[in-house]
Amino acid sequence: MDQITLTVADGTKMNAFVSMPEKKTSTAIIILQEAFGVNNHIKGLTTRFANEGYIAIAPELYHRTAPPGHTCGYTEFQSMMPHFTAMNEMGFQQDVQACYDWLQKTQRAQSVAAIGYCMGGRVAFVANASVPLSCAISYYGGRIAPGNLNLAAAQNSPLLFFWGGLDKHIPPEQIQSVNQALTSAKKKFTCVEISDADHGFFCEERPSYNEEASRQSWALTLQFLKDHNSPR
Repeated sequence: MDQITLTVADGTKMNAFVSMPEKKTSTAIIILQEAFGVNNHIKGLTTRFANEGYIAIAPELYHRTAPPGHTCGYTEFQSMMPHFTAMNEMGFQQDVQACYDWLQKTQRAQSVAAIGYCMGGRVAFVANASVPLSCAISYYGGRIAPGNLNLAAAQNSPLLFFWGGLDKHIPPEQIQSVNQALTSAKKKFTCVEISDADHGFFCEERPSYNEEASRQSWALTLQFLKDHNSPR
């Protein structure tokens, strides 16, 4: 795994972690962090996706307000609040664009997907409205509704959503609002709700980790990427 530094459109510098597959490929994926930073879980996912044949990059989205490498534990969310609340739609778009440009210019990537977890799930939705992604995947992406539903009509590519039926952070009416907005906009999307999964069910470092839900969602994720972002 390597660390690179990208220059974003607003002039800021953003570190990102990159994992490369063994075989050369023109297909890539941008991995978008939870609210807790680019921690071991997110870094591990870059390796995991690289092992599946993708160029994988995980940018540090808090680069404007936090020092490089800043993370916090899963019980220390309050310490991340100043950085979390400073994030905005424009910043999300610029950060993903910087990754996308690097993948195209440096790695010659012809097909780029994005996947996000928690806060990153919302970033994937926002990014898919401004960057020509091949597809976007959102795991329990909070605050898409109501804050970013205005972007439903601008979605560029197919979306895959994962929600937890036990998730108290994202009420059912928010999920329904996302579905309704995308349906009204005639966008292609798949909505998967796992009834016995909670928020953060995919992360093995969180108490809410659900092994079965994680295994099932991983299989669906890989198939979705194969359908829309296959290595060449």
